[in-house]
Amino acid sequence: MGHGIAQVSAMGGHDVYIRDIEESIVDEGLDAIEANLQGGVDRDKLTEEQMADTLDRLTGTTDLKEATDGTSIVVEAVPENIDLKKNILSDVEEQVSADTVLASNTSSLAVTEIMSTLETPERGVGLHFFNPVHIMKLVEIVHAEQTSAETKSLVKEFIEGIDKVPIEVRDSPGFASSRLGVALGVEAIRMVQEGVAEPEDIDTAMELGYNHPMGPIELSDVVGLDVRLDILNYLREELGERFRPPQLLKRKVRAGKLGKKTGEGLYVWEDGEIVGVSGDVGEN
Repeated sequence: MGHGIAQVSAMGGHDVYIRDIEESIVDEGLDAIEANLQGGVDRDKLTEEQMADTLDRLTGTTDLKEATDGTSIVVEAVPENIDLKKNILSDVEEQVSADTVLASNTSSLAVTEIMSTLETPERGVGLHFFNPVHIMKLVEIVHAEQTSAETKSLVKEFIEGIDKVPIEVRDSPGFASSRLGVALGVEAIRMVQEGVAEPEDIDTAMELGYNHPMGPIELSDVVGLDVRLDILNYLREELGERFRPPQLLKRKVRAGKLGKKTGEGLYVWEDGEIVGVSGDVGEN
């Protein structure tokens, strides 16, 4: 997610630092951005000049002080671990000026709790980007209990300025998008577990019947079944048993079959494409 957020910010005219703890990871992020931009050039979505200008606005580093010096907004995009996010933002706060906005890219974690660790939590806000960031238009702006009116205004202006469409929500478990999306995804997995229909038929029903660009089973594999399980466990704790994870999902994660990224989840994947249905999806 981090390299995607960096890419769209640079395309929006901002000078951007992309920072990680290892140089190899930073290089992978910059390489991914260049590949995305080249794909846009190949499809006549942008020019060679636009690609070059975007890359010129990007700098990679492992130095937190260098990355945050003079910044107006910092967006952390570390994994969905609330303690990790708190620690990162606390470290960032020590480096930046008092008016720098500190944003957390999270799909479900409590932004109010994440920002509670800050000396100045009123500048904290949630920004839920969607994957792939350079294609998906939506950004969910999540207002923590502490978020100031000035911070809300600044981040909305920033999101609109990078050609994204913001929606604004109060901090609540799963926000708007993840809560609804996970509810649909978990029910689809239960239907597979109960033998109601095959995964591809459930996906086709939602794609053709409800005009979804991707069915809920495929989307779960793309997002990662481990990520889905973590969100469900969190929502179950916060909102109750309607978010109880199905056994099929837990079994897949225990087996390391996490979806597209491991080559098998509810589907079997090769070279980023679905080539079949996993052989054990019908087991109870």
